[in-house]
Amino acid sequence: MTEQTLTAADFIQFAKQTQAPLADLFEAVSSANNWQDRYRQLMQGAKLLPALPPELQTETARVRGCESAAWLYHCQVEGKHLFIADSEARIVKGLIALLLHAVNNSDSQTLAQFEPKAYLKRLGLEGQLSPSRSNGLYALISRIIELSRE
Repeated sequence: MTEQTLTAADFIQFAKQTQAPLADLFEAVSSANNWQDRYRQLMQGAKLLPALPPELQTETARVRGCESAAWLYHCQVEGKHLFIADSEARIVKGLIALLLHAVNNSDSQTLAQFEPKAYLKRLGLEGQLSPSRSNGLYALISRIIELSRE
């Protein structure tokens, strides 16, 4: 499989396959009692996203601004934006999983209005991430919004 062979069907399958588990992750993280429990849930959440095959871990798909390598793919199907993403770091992959829960299957207007700080606050993650993790997460969010405008 190469970047050119990632089809709309792949994005749709990924979104369907991860929708319910990511909703459960959102609930688990947002209802956790403390940072340690949230962190543990994030690490577990990383297991919910299938790993990208090495041939899709390309420089073209790499998210700039992330300390750990992270890759993002985008497809628009019937006005909805679909994303596939991965990271080599478990905590980052867990954060990606939560972010995909918020943005996958959204239209352009919804993505343009997405407020990452409010979302992180709902999850109890506001102020809990290191500056480098926060910067990487915001770089990923910026890239998602940028791709949704193309």
